[in-house]
Amino acid sequence: MKKVFASICLVALAFLLIYLFLPVLRYGFGGFALILLLLLIIGMILSLGIKSDSKSKKIVLQSKPNKLFGIGILLLLIYLIVIPIITSATIFHTSSYQKLIGEVKNGVKIGNHFEPISIDKLRVVDQKLAYLLGEKIIGSQPALGSQIDLGEFSIQKVNNELYWVAPLLHSGFFKWLNNSEGTPGYVMVSATNERDVRLVQTINNQPIKIKYQPNAYFQSDIHRHVYFNGYATIGLTDFTFEIDESGKPFWVITTYDKKVGFSGDDATGILVVDAQTGEIKQYSISVAPTWVDRIQPTDLIETQLNDWGEYINGYWNFSNVNKLQITEGMSLVYGKDNKSYWYTGLTSVGNDESSVGFVLVDTRTKETTFYKQSGATEYAAQSSAEGKVQEKGFRASLPIPYNINNIPTYVMTLKDDGGLVKMYAMVAISDYTIVGVGNSMRETLTAFKSVYNSAGNKINPSSSDAKKVLKSVITRIQSDVKNGNSFYYFTVKDYPNIFVGSSQVSNELPVTIVGDSVKISFDIDTEEVIDVTSFKNVNLKK
Repeated sequence: MKKVFASICLVALAFLLIYLFLPVLRYGFGGFALILLLLLIIGMILSLGIKSDSKSKKIVLQSKPNKLFGIGILLLLIYLIVIPIITSATIFHTSSYQKLIGEVKNGVKIGNHFEPISIDKLRVVDQKLAYLLGEKIIGSQPALGSQIDLGEFSIQKVNNELYWVAPLLHSGFFKWLNNSEGTPGYVMVSATNERDVRLVQTINNQPIKIKYQPNAYFQSDIHRHVYFNGYATIGLTDFTFEIDESGKPFWVITTYDKKVGFSGDDATGILVVDAQTGEIKQYSISVAPTWVDRIQPTDLIETQLNDWGEYINGYWNFSNVNKLQITEGMSLVYGKDNKSYWYTGLTSVGNDESSVGFVLVDTRTKETTFYKQSGATEYAAQSSAEGKVQEKGFRASLPIPYNINNIPTYVMTLKDDGGLVKMYAMVAISDYTIVGVGNSMRETLTAFKSVYNSAGNKINPSSSDAKKVLKSVITRIQSDVKNGNSFYYFTVKDYPNIFVGSSQVSNELPVTIVGDSVKISFDIDTEEVIDVTSFKNVNLKK
């Protein structure tokens, strides 16, 4: 009877551990084997019939250990220790780890991935600021704020506009118990306009209820819901909250497999789970819905890129010849045709300040492109931007790379101690001494181009391909002082745009008047105010 009871207890314990920890039931994953090992050890101890002798006060074994338990424990230890070493150890499988990222193509022109972008489309709201703005709008509704927590923000394109999106989550067990049908919606914060903050609680006049989520319990927990609905044998990671073009909320979960024995995690597809109904749909990478921005998780890509750079000359490269490593931080950026990429710089091992280039990894297909361009790391660019306003004590956000007139450029915000944006900064990726700061993005762009143009385009000669030369007559001209620098705005005959330049570009600008004939060159872009790259007053040459 005791043996039957003990067996029932072990089965119940096994189910409880599986229910709590959700181990992947598949070769290459060790979670389930660890649970079996624990159960076998407990079972073996129970089978020994341990009893205390009251006379000698010693522990007495009433029976010998069951050999089957010993054999089972030995086999599990081999599975958990010996097999992973043989099938997964880096020293034996260096090439497999190095090639896991796939083919790394060499980039030629950044314009192949990023078109020049209008300044009103530049990202000025980062994840931390989005969270502050989200908390503010929730705090304006006391009844709501006391019931929920704000989830993690993820960035995505919605109807071709860039937004940070975060779900409303249960703030505890009893709040879930009283509201188990789901939390009332999500928050959207525009990444390009910090005044555009929305609390979305209805779709087509129907209330939103986020029933399946990580802060729910029992079968409403998103991971447990998926696990016990047919996906216990698949690796699941990166539970990301996204909305489709109509605003309907979903959880996008990356499925992954082991490519090198017990290691080498690699994405195989996604599960798309309706956050309200719990409906689950599985997709391979090639047929995933177009509104899904991220399939490749950052931690998998970071590991694969580091392995690619670490083992570029094999395992025994202790002198670090040609070894590369990614810089700190990885950003999600958007390029042509709304494609999204993971961006990170690459540095030589042991070199922290300068990069040898940067990589772009397609967040859906994992197609990887390496741009070999020496320059500043994200950290060095942040320090350079902060140095421009060191008297103010502002801190720079994580830089986001953009194509500014074919110039690879870091764009970042400068924030005060309260996390609020006070200024903006642009830093040339190839030369972090090329810096522009301003109180607005327009002002920042003007300052940045002024410094860049005064350098004679030596940092990026190829950008001259996108320039136009114009000979005309000045119709209006006026100076303006910004952050201690003088800028000259002018118009010319038979051209609709306003031009701007500084005395750093040409010392002829301050003495130019209406009616003077001029020869100017400028970058071809879509801005209303165009920065000149060179300026000559023909009248002064006479």
